[in-house]
Amino acid sequence: MAKTSQAAGLHRASLVKLHELDTALELMYYGWRGMTLEADAYLAKQGLSRPHHRILYVVARRPDIAIGALIEILGISKQALNRPLNLLLERKLLTSKRAPEQHRSKLLRLTEAGRRIEQRASDHERQVLREAFARAGASGAAGWIGVMEAIADNN
Repeated sequence: MAKTSQAAGLHRASLVKLHELDTALELMYYGWRGMTLEADAYLAKQGLSRPHHRILYVVARRPDIAIGALIEILGISKQALNRPLNLLLERKLLTSKRAPEQHRSKLLRLTEAGRRIEQRASDHERQVLREAFARAGASGAAGWIGVMEAIADNN
């Protein structure tokens, strides 16, 4: 039986297919929502959202990242970054310091509180992936990773 989406009130299979790849597109949309559902609920309890998590995720993996590099990795504008970044700094989930060699550049780093929030939100997503990979088996997981790498290479 198809899972019901609580947000849309629809079954995954209830949408009309207009192209042979529509099933794959729908699975991407619904899969992403399914993967991030618990993480987003946790973030909402913290007064945060998906953009905040994306910033924390990248900074956790690139401590002392320059704001310009963060913008490039996220693929967003400086204006789009400004609001969520300022909230993370105000809430002391990130620190910002001037780069010693470039005074105009600011370097970002997670605080301990920021690290905990990033880790917990990402743990929710890792658990969904862990369960899905176990269900799909090693060859299914490898196939999924191959498809996602090919899609990611379009960036």
